[in-house]
Amino acid sequence: MKCPFCGAEDTKVIDSRDSAEAFEIRRRRECEKCEKRFTTYERIESHPLVVIKKDGRREGFAREKVMSGIIKSCQKRDVSMEKMEEAGREIENALREEDTSEIPSRLIGELVARKLKRLDKVAYIRFASIYKDFEDVADFEKEIKSINKKSGQQ
Repeated sequence: MKCPFCGAEDTKVIDSRDSAEAFEIRRRRECEKCEKRFTTYERIESHPLVVIKKDGRREGFAREKVMSGIIKSCQKRDVSMEKMEEAGREIENALREEDTSEIPSRLIGELVARKLKRLDKVAYIRFASIYKDFEDVADFEKEIKSINKKSGQQ
């Protein structure tokens, strides 16, 4: 494994851990040249997932896109990167458990929204404003009232 900092090829594994679902191994590595540490993930190679977009186009599933949406939604919020990565893994695992390898983008959006709603309400509203295509302030107010009603706040 090449060091992402200096490009050296000699790195050593310091720690290995299974993920909660045991489909992935997290490894902490250290470069023997520059001594910086970094994390890698080893996953089981599985069947490719194809995302069916709203307009009917198909494209390969990219976990990085899901993570990008989660990270943007959680920006400047008190949500750790570890929690965001866990959400991304759980979403991908849920998609892989589906009976099909063709996944509608709507399902991915719903899974992300559910995870964010549990992680951070503000992050959820940020995501929902794009995913649900909010048009004006009334759409935000309606969604916030819905969240408050479900959580018992008024």
